[in-house]
Amino acid sequence: MNKLASMLSLTQKAGRLLLGFDVAKGAVEKKNAGLVLLAKDLSPRSRKEIALVCEKSGAQVKEMPLTMDEVWFAVGKRAGVLAVADEGLAKKLAQLTDDKNKEESAL
Repeated sequence: MNKLASMLSLTQKAGRLLLGFDVAKGAVEKKNAGLVLLAKDLSPRSRKEIALVCEKSGAQVKEMPLTMDEVWFAVGKRAGVLAVADEGLAKKLAQLTDDKNKEESAL
């Protein structure tokens, strides 16, 4: 399992990972989550809707190089939208997402 998937699993075990569109949207609107992660195979409509919510609330949005099935393997639930409700974990996940995306674009 790669570092990003491992960190997602750790965040899930810590109870700071919110899975699913509606849950993530609610957390962002209440300013309980500062980072939203999107699976790379998320539908364009869902991507656009959550991006608008995040823009209004000032939450950061990152696209993960993981599919919904890979997220399912890491955290035990198939989800395309994940919100992180912890500032420190959010920073680490954002960094890992950026690093992993750079690796994939270099290939």
